[in-house]
Amino acid sequence: MTNIAAGVEGSNPLLNIIIFAAFVLITLVIVFRASRNTKTASDYYAAGRAFTGPQNGIAISGDYLSAASFLGIAGAIAINGYDGFLYSIGFLVAWLVALLLVAELLRNTGKFTMGDVLAFRMKQRPVRAAAATSTLIVSFFYLLAQMAGAGGLVALLLGVEGKGAQALVIAVVGVIMIAYVLIGGMKGTTWVQIIKAALLIVGALVITLWVLGKYGFNFSQLLQAAVDKAGKAGQTLLGPGKQYGATGTSKLDFLSLGIALVLGTAGLPHVLMRFYTVPTARDARRSVVWAIVLIGVFYLFTLVLGYGAGALVGPDTIKKAPGGVNSAAPLLALELGGPVLLGLISAVAFATILAVVAGLTITASASFAHDVYANVVKRGKPSPGSEVRVARITAVVIGALAIGGGILANGQNVAFLVALAFAVAASANLPTILYSLFWKRFNTQGALWSIYGGLAITIVLIVFSPAVSGKSTSMIKSVDFAWFPLSNPGLVSIPAAFFLGWLGTVLSKEHDEKKYAEMEVRSLTGAGAEKAVAH
Repeated sequence: MTNIAAGVEGSNPLLNIIIFAAFVLITLVIVFRASRNTKTASDYYAAGRAFTGPQNGIAISGDYLSAASFLGIAGAIAINGYDGFLYSIGFLVAWLVALLLVAELLRNTGKFTMGDVLAFRMKQRPVRAAAATSTLIVSFFYLLAQMAGAGGLVALLLGVEGKGAQALVIAVVGVIMIAYVLIGGMKGTTWVQIIKAALLIVGALVITLWVLGKYGFNFSQLLQAAVDKAGKAGQTLLGPGKQYGATGTSKLDFLSLGIALVLGTAGLPHVLMRFYTVPTARDARRSVVWAIVLIGVFYLFTLVLGYGAGALVGPDTIKKAPGGVNSAAPLLALELGGPVLLGLISAVAFATILAVVAGLTITASASFAHDVYANVVKRGKPSPGSEVRVARITAVVIGALAIGGGILANGQNVAFLVALAFAVAASANLPTILYSLFWKRFNTQGALWSIYGGLAITIVLIVFSPAVSGKSTSMIKSVDFAWFPLSNPGLVSIPAAFFLGWLGTVLSKEHDEKKYAEMEVRSLTGAGAEKAVAH
């Protein structure tokens, strides 16, 4: 490929739109069919707990393999080589924490949201309000990444370079996402995620085999081609340090990123909520094992996709593309199979974005409706049907905010934006979840200090970090108010949140040993879980 203009002109915008419209129409039909049985809050939030372990595992991988995985990581590997692949490793290893510490115990509590688990042995109203606040903020950060990915992808597909046109496309994605959630609830959203996961993994497999076939299925030859294409900077692609090895600060930044990725997954609300869509704890465990296998295979594909884009397209061409770093995978598809393959892969990427934003939106709206409206405002006694109605209204509001935020974040590397969401989840949610499940002494004050303290520290450090201002790669390039040196705050914010949870607990006299004993029995055995569902 000689230049990016030729690449964009080589695509067929009409074909891309037709393929994407076909996917949207097919999935909307499926969502309509799924919605016919959505009557109760359990149907809307947890799909009636009707999915098997393998089905839920595929859906989890669909929820988890976001625009960051497909577009951001492929671009990061193409530009930064080894250091870009570290995102894949962090995202995958994180599942071991979720499997070993969280999945089965959360499912056994038999509820809908993170707030249900935390409020089981605490004072209901303040803890639920805190859990809902954290869920909404994490979901919003994650939504920003997906919407930014949508803007970058469409810029490439349609040759759209004006910010106004890209903003319109982000708005269209947001409207379709809201439709999925309003019509289908968790059941419809889950089927969209299952379809999307299958399309994404098959699409990545096809391109992986195609790229390897060009180099005689010799991965070493592919790596050498990527090094040669990158010119002088090529030698740094195969070893650590290109992105994070220049200074002591950048090495600390990498450590901070790694900690946030590994610990963040077990605190992501939209991942945690998926554990409630299966009938038993055994199914929750099986679904995580399925997810680990599928996600692990996909991340191996990203290694070939990234280096393949570096070898066949070139880092300079990728950087100059309308979507920037996020355009590596679509440009590789265009180079390999022309407009048809580009249209198919781009439709898969769109499906990825739509499925993930739908999952995030239903999680955030469920948390607000169930935790804040039903249990804080109505004190656990909402009128019949009102909780689901409030969830649907909330979904529209969150969708509108996500559209606005996505327009502002357009052009950022989506893998990096997702890493910030992981930092917030690991700081605000994970310490509170682990303390609730495993520490007998933990109480309401500890939970509130951990959630609000973790949130406040993480957001302040992000705002005053190089991620937001002070660098050519910052969100706001024209000013510099960064005083915190690390782009990802996990190294500081996660230990601080654990400390605040401990400190708040020991400074409070509240201690309900009976409630902890009941929760321990329930989380380890599942006893009473179905009664909790009925409640």
